[in-house]
Formats: sequence, structure tokens, C-alpha cells
Amino acid sequence: MKIKSTGHRPAGMSSTNTTSPAEAAKAYSDISAATPRIITDTTTIMGIPETELTPKVRQAILTLMEEVDKLRRSVDGMSKRLAAAEQLADKDPLLAVYNRRAFVRELTRVQASVERYSSEACLVYIDLDSFKAINDTYGHSAGDHVLHEYSQRLLDSVRESDIVGRLGGDEFGLILSHTNQDAAAVLVNRLPQALKDDPISWNEEHLNVSMSYGIVKIEPGIDVQDTMAMADSKMYQQKRSVKKQ
Repeated sequence: MKIKSTGHRPAGMSSTNTTSPAEAAKAYSDISAATPRIITDTTTIMGIPETELTPKVRQAILTLMEEVDKLRRSVDGMSKRLAAAEQLADKDPLLAVYNRRAFVRELTRVQASVERYSSEACLVYIDLDSFKAINDTYGHSAGDHVLHEYSQRLLDSVRESDIVGRLGGDEFGLILSHTNQDAAAVLVNRLPQALKDDPISWNEEHLNVSMSYGIVKIEPGIDVQDTMAMADSKMYQQKRSVKKQ
């Protein structure tokens, strides 16, 4: 390589004519770093012009790129399958709502948000009255139909940001974010009236479906299981008061 004299030396070059190979290599490196190489080739592999690659190196890089692409597609597939499995694990086996485990997890998440942002949220615990009588009279298919119909009505009654879950049997739960107890009561009070105005039917016969519920505020520092127990207790208080009437 010839370097035309310009009255000064590039950094790292010796003042004598006896330049060692190491010094020359360092000088070339410094010049290259100061002047980025511009690739003008139209055909490149990973940004390296093919003309600078030996056939073996080119093939090795292409093979590596193929393996990386296969690995990426494999990871994408595993991610999709994992997401689907998680969704199935969260879903009630019968209804299109959360199961109890996922519902408790979401309750924990909402409580953490309440603690962090000092926001308001409520838990509603719901039980269908006389559900056993419907199963005994019309069969379990009718009971499953009631659960399907009622869970869909719950989903239609709340916002997308709210959580609906089946807590077991004929018991359901609602997590209402950014909602105080008065607003929660207004929403939930519409549900029993809706069952009277538009009753659930089975084989063209109206079924006597009613509900009891309890509403509690989701508060910081209270175990979520205790919050659920308080809402459950309020629900049973209402159920007992209705039976006494």
C-alpha cells in the first residue's frame, strides 16, 4: 500500500522508514476507522459484499442465516402455542369467562393498581337463586343453558375493561375497575330486573331465574381471599333477607 506524503503522518506511523508489520497494521486500522467503508455492491450477505467472501465462507453464512430463520419461526410458533395454552388455562371449561384461578389473579392485579394509583374498584359476588331446582326439573342441559345465557348477559352488561368470572357452580364474580360502590350498585341492580323483563327460556318455557349479590370495595392491604369472602358474605345476607320476605 502506498501512502502519499502530505507533510504529516497518520497516527501510529513511525518517523523512520523501517515500519514494522504491527505498526503498519495499526496505521491501516486507524485510517479505516476514521474513514468508514462505503459498500457499493448491490448483492450482499448480512451487509458484506459477496465479492469479498470465499465460496466456503459464503455458504457457511447462508447456512447460518437459514438456521437462524428456522429458529425464529420455531420460537414464533411456540409463542403462539403458549399464548393459546395460557388462554385455555384461564378460561372456564364451560363458559366464555375467566375461571376462578384466573379471576383471583386478576383481582390481585386490580388491587395492586388500587394501591399504586389510589383508584377505586369494586368486587361483585353473584349467586343464581333456585339454580338447583332448574337442574332437577329440566335437567343439566337446561342448567348449562342458563349458565351460558347468564354469563353472556354479564359480559354484555359491563365494560371491556371489567372482569367476569365463574367462581364455581352457579356463582359468578365481577371486577369493576375505576368504579365506586354507588356506581357498582347502579350497574348490578339492573341485572335482576333484566331477568324479569327478559327471562331466560328453555324449550320455549320461561325459567324462574333470579340472583343475589354482594358488593365490596377493593381496598389496599386486604388479602384478596378476604375481599372475596366479604363479598360472598354480603351476597348471602341479601339471599337470606329475600327469603324472609
